[in-house]
Order: sequence, then C-alpha cells, then structure tokens
Amino acid sequence: MLLDQINGPQDLKDLSLEELEKLSEEIRQFLIEKLSVTGGHLAPNLGVVELTLVLHYLFDSPKDKFLFDVGHQSYVHKILTGRKDRFDTLREYKGLCGFVKRSESEHDVWEAGHSSTSLSGAMGMALARDLKGEDNRVVAIIGDGALTGGMALEALNHIGDEKKNLIVVLNDNEMSIAPNVGAMHHYLSKIRTDRHYQKAKDELHHLLNKIPAIGGKLAKTAERFKDSLKYLLVSGILFEQFGFTYLGPVDGHDMEQMIDLFKQADSIPGPVLVHVITVKGKGYSPAEADSFKWHGITPYKIESGQVVKAVGPPMYTDVFGNTLIELAEKDARIVAVTPAMPGGSGLLKFAERYPNRMIDVGIAEQHAATMSAALAMEGMKPVYAVYSTFLQRAYDQVVHDICRQNANVVFAIDRAGFVGPDGETHQGVYDIAFLRHIPNLAIMMPKDENELRRMMKTAIDYNDGPIAVRYPRMSGLGVKMDEELLPLPIGKWETLREGDSAVILAMGPMIQVAEEAAELLKRDGLNVQIVNARFIKPLDEEMLLSFASEGKHILVIEESSELGGFGSAVMEFYSLRGIYGMPVRIMGVPDIFVEHGSIKEQRVEVGLTGERAAMEMKNMLPSRQKRATGQ
Repeated sequence: MLLDQINGPQDLKDLSLEELEKLSEEIRQFLIEKLSVTGGHLAPNLGVVELTLVLHYLFDSPKDKFLFDVGHQSYVHKILTGRKDRFDTLREYKGLCGFVKRSESEHDVWEAGHSSTSLSGAMGMALARDLKGEDNRVVAIIGDGALTGGMALEALNHIGDEKKNLIVVLNDNEMSIAPNVGAMHHYLSKIRTDRHYQKAKDELHHLLNKIPAIGGKLAKTAERFKDSLKYLLVSGILFEQFGFTYLGPVDGHDMEQMIDLFKQADSIPGPVLVHVITVKGKGYSPAEADSFKWHGITPYKIESGQVVKAVGPPMYTDVFGNTLIELAEKDARIVAVTPAMPGGSGLLKFAERYPNRMIDVGIAEQHAATMSAALAMEGMKPVYAVYSTFLQRAYDQVVHDICRQNANVVFAIDRAGFVGPDGETHQGVYDIAFLRHIPNLAIMMPKDENELRRMMKTAIDYNDGPIAVRYPRMSGLGVKMDEELLPLPIGKWETLREGDSAVILAMGPMIQVAEEAAELLKRDGLNVQIVNARFIKPLDEEMLLSFASEGKHILVIEESSELGGFGSAVMEFYSLRGIYGMPVRIMGVPDIFVEHGSIKEQRVEVGLTGERAAMEMKNMLPSRQKRATGQ
C-alpha cells in the first residue's frame, strides 16, 4: 500500500498524479475502518481527503503554516504528518486528539475546537512572518458554515485591507454540522451553481492568454472587462470587494484541477481566496446520504452503516427537546434559538412541529444572544439552546444585552460539565464561573431528567429576568417522570439524605458522587447530609445560615471550575455576612485544561470520585469525631 510508505509530507513530493489518486482512496478506506471502532468526525474528513493531499503535496509544512478551522477536519493532515499508527487511540484517554494539537506535532500550528478563528490566526502569522523577514506561506482552511461567524468577517475585512500574502481555502460543502443557513450560504450557492459565469470566465482567460503581448492601456482594459464580466454574471463578487483575488470554484475531489489552481494562487501577490467545492462524507455512501448524522459519529458497522448505540434512559438533551415541545403547545410565546446546532441541542423535533418558532442563526452565538434579548423585550419567550463551551463566545452579549436589560431569556446550556472525547476545547466547566457574578441572572442544574423537566417549566414561568438551566452530556437516570409539570420554588435546595455534623452540597451528576461518598462514610459510622444544591444562583440562604448555626462542616462537589465556581459562591456568602471560620472545602475542576477521554476518566483525573470525597470529608471533621470512628 502507498499509505504504508507515507511517514511525512516530504514522502508525497515525488508521487505522480495517479499515485496521489490511489493514495486518496487508501486514506478514505483507512478512515472508514479506523473510525468504525473509535468513532469521531468521519464525514468532514472524508470530504477533505484530496484537498489535504494537494496542500501537503504543493506546500512545505511545517515551514508553511496550515490553519484548520475547525480542527476536527484535520484527520487526513494527521495521517500525512506521521500519526497514522496512533489512530487506534483517537479521542481516547492519553491518545490521539480529535482536533489539531500543538503538543502532538510540529505540523499542528493552530488549535481550534470553535469555528471562525482560522482567518484571524492566519493574519497574525502573516504579520509575524513579514515582521521577522521570513518567506513562508500561510494557508487558512475554513468551511462555508464558519463564514457566518462575525469573527471570520472581521478578519476578511482586515486581511483585504492589509494586502498580506496569504491563501484562504474556502471548503464549501454546504454544511457546518447541520445544513447551513443565511445570506452567505445563499451567496455561495449562487457562485457554486452559476456555470455561465465559470464558463465565460474560463473562455476569457484562455483568450487573453493567447495574445502574445498585451501592453499599457490594452492590458488595463482587458482586466477591467474581466472584472465587469464578473459583476455582469455574478452580483456582488463579495470576496473581491473585500480585497481578495478570488479563484474558483474548483472541484475539491479533482486533484489535477486543484494543483493547477493552487499553483496559480501561490503566484498571485496579496490575499487569495480559493473556493473549493467538496462533498461531505465523500466515498462512504451512508455518510454522503446523511452527512449531518455522520458529522461526529459513534462506532458503527461498516457494511450496513448501523451505529452501535447503548440502550438506556434518554439523553438529557432529548428530554430538554421533548419538554420544550410540550411547553410550547401551551405557550405561544416560546421560540427556540440555536447557533447552528439544531440536532446537537435536541431541537429537530421542535423544528418539525413549530418551524416558524425555530430560529437557526448559523454559527453566530453573539447575534443569537442579542436577538434573543430583543425577542424577549417584545413579549416572546426565547429559549437559547447552546453548548456551555459555545456560550463563552457570547459573553459580552449575555452581560450587556440580556442581563443588563433584564430580558426574559431562557438559556438551555447543554454539555455542562465534562464532555468526554471532544476534550479540552469543549469542556463545559467554565459557565458557572463566568455567569454567576452577572446581576439579574438565575442559574439551575437538575439532579435527574425529571427535575430537568420541572426546571424547564420553572424557566418558562419565570418573568423576573434571564434564567439558565444547565445539564450534562449523558443519559438520564431512568427515573419516573411526573405527569404534571410543576415549577420549582426559586432558590430553594432539597435535602436528599439527613445527616448530623457534616453536609455535602452537590448538583447534577455530582449528586451520585456525593451518594457514593455518603455510603463509604456510613461504613465508618459517619452520617452526612446530602443537599441537592439545584439553584446555583440564587443560593438557598436560609439553608446556608442553618448550617452555620448548627456548626456543620461543608464539602462542595462540582463538575466545574474551582476558581469562581459554586463553591466560591458558598464561601463568599459567609464572608460577606461576617460569618468567619466556616469549614468549607471545595472539590471541583482545578486550574488546568482537562484533555480528551471518557467522562469517567476525566473525573478520576481531577479527583471527582466518591472515594476522594469521603477522604476529604474525613480530613475536615474534628479530631474527636475521627477518634470515635477509629480514624
């Protein structure tokens, strides 16, 4: 096999076009086989096999810089840069990362788990190159979906003005994770399908090349005519107006055409945008037929395309989506808002039932937040469904437009806590720290799927400002669902287990960790109280004051940042009220980025286990209690 002979990009340089095409077939089969076992982002990588091969064939990584936007389309890049032997460990604990990872290889120069960043990164690298007097190329590979992100448009504006030498590869497959939406999508569709423009442009280019020498005014006239032809046949020519030389569109699976076009791009001074048309899921019929489903996939059977799924209770995400439909049937104010994640956020059924009340803004988290504020001010009840990690991108809008104006927006924060194989770029462990200090915002987290339903009802009924419910990326506990949806009293916690001199405060999946710790402590004769601290803000002040009056030791367990998290809120409560010396200890996510692996492995890595909690509680208790239990 040719693939066995490829250990780095230099091994591609002497291959013929026929050999490159054979290699592309081998890489595609390699991906299909490996990901059937590990899972991962299959469809995006099947779509960029030829494109990635051509880039590495023509350019010289790592001297030349490749910036992938987003990093999950980099599997082929990893294969070509010496990591194919590690693909059995893809997305596993201590294994190969599913995104670009600078510590993995000198060829990985830019890390991105969030979209729309590559153009800004490319501009920074081009500026640094010129300031240092170097001569390398800078190539940013961005998807058409990512162009809806405001950051990408800001970068296009700056790059076109500065006129630095760099190449932007627009990988146009009409998809982000879900099908693309918006004006940019329609604009690209027009370019993609306008064969009259492409034919006329090619014929004119051929005609001009046949003239031996064009000098002076004639040359300028010819170029002006060429530009006029573009405006005549394709309105806008957006990228050229931004200051780019636009080349394409070109078939992203025809390597001969791409090699010619990229050679041309490399010879043109200033910024060049190469428009490449690819098929997401190319070469594997199930992925081509449903690239949305196969964007990120769990293990599957190659022959049938059947996905291997665990049987059990519904995912929290699905409970959210079904409950929202139930609530929307009785409340016409409810509108669902998503930044390009209708499937991942559990809103596909809602979109089918209420298409006019489902708003997908594309990859535009900031716009979604501010738009939700305005919807709320006009009497609607927007439910902004967003992953915890992506809500980070809209922080200013949450502060300035939603909370400051006290708009009745509901945040449905999915993937709160550890997320498993997606790793550090997607961990939902920071939202408590960056949300709880904002005035007017209430925050909840359910202990099980039934409580999630009740929190959704609470949030919809709440009219005193913005309110957030955060929930994890996992299945529920299989508890019985209430037939009637009843709201929860705002700011009131729930005692799940009575105890005497010590209490564990926990929320969400950490309730199970607290229960495990309590059982271990019970064996040693210690009875600890367990409280479901389901309201992160406002706190249950009455209960916290009772702990102080009873002299209880408090252990806070949270699957979120220890710095500025829920435990910090508890300690601040006592400090601000002059209650000093309260024995409070925090177990959470330390000041590190936790990498990919299973959620269980991630919890063990940071010590969020029942055994550790029991040990922490024992260490907190007064010595007289330890002596009573033989400690």
